[in-house]
Amino acid sequence: MYQFFRQYLNTITSSIICDEEFQLIEEAFTLKAMKKKQFLLHEGTVCRYMAFIIKGAMRQYSIDDKGNEHIVRFGIEGWWMSDRESLRSLKPTKYNIDALEDCQLMIATNDQLNWVKEQSPLFFKMAHILDERHSIAAQHRIEASMNYTAEEKLKDLIKNYPDFLKRFPQNMLASYLGISPETFSRVRKQIGRQ
Repeated sequence: MYQFFRQYLNTITSSIICDEEFQLIEEAFTLKAMKKKQFLLHEGTVCRYMAFIIKGAMRQYSIDDKGNEHIVRFGIEGWWMSDRESLRSLKPTKYNIDALEDCQLMIATNDQLNWVKEQSPLFFKMAHILDERHSIAAQHRIEASMNYTAEEKLKDLIKNYPDFLKRFPQNMLASYLGISPETFSRVRKQIGRQ
């Protein structure tokens, strides 16, 4: 299980982590299996873990006053899932995180993450690189949300995350893009004809 993360870390950092340093990372994380539809986080609770997805898929979403789901992100193999704001501030989250498929995760608390960043220079480097990537992705998502048409949003999704179309139901993808399922279906057909 940890071997997948080791390869991931080496790829992200363009380095090779030694056994001794990797053992520190193994000590900081716990392996966790989750079944499909099981929750990692419930709205109104404090987020306690950062999870690295070894296998499976998850989603992070909120539910509005009318009962509509608003998916803010998906997570697949090699991605991290958490409510970072709640994890850091220890304030209750407004999000739910659940498994869309059976999952194998590596989880760590905020204290464990801070400890391993101090102990492992490569883990620290990886965290820095991922923070930069996350910031850029968040900025792109905000821009797309505010300025893209439904067609542009779907084309962007197809370009950047083609596997999402195979792994996630159309209604969830529509929620993620901030469009109705009907619009998603219509635009997908239009794109298919182009």
